[in-house]
Amino acid sequence: MRDPLERLRDIIAAIEAIERYQNISYEDLENNDLLPVWFVRHLEIIGEAVRALPQEVKAMDRSVQWSEIIGMRNMLVHQYFMIDLDIVWKVVQNDIPILKTQIQNLLTQLERGNQ
Repeated sequence: MRDPLERLRDIIAAIEAIERYQNISYEDLENNDLLPVWFVRHLEIIGEAVRALPQEVKAMDRSVQWSEIIGMRNMLVHQYFMIDLDIVWKVVQNDIPILKTQIQNLLTQLERGNQ
């Protein structure tokens, strides 16, 4: 079983994968069959890692929208036929940069606590 530090590192790795293509235009996203899948897959990884985090880790930063992240993961995995590319785009452009900072801060706190 992966520990919380590994889960947080998984989230950072998925965010960094998203960032590789974050600067494309929305039109490029619409015209590429692979990029939406790339973004969705890494959002699923983020959601799965968040879902598996212990409650005490989530309680360390209540500003993170934990339940919304898990809800998006559930929608992406279970209702894949209803994925709205506009929402995915907004999350990638607006929410991912904020989440990266929040997760990096949590990771730093936990790493300090394990020393």
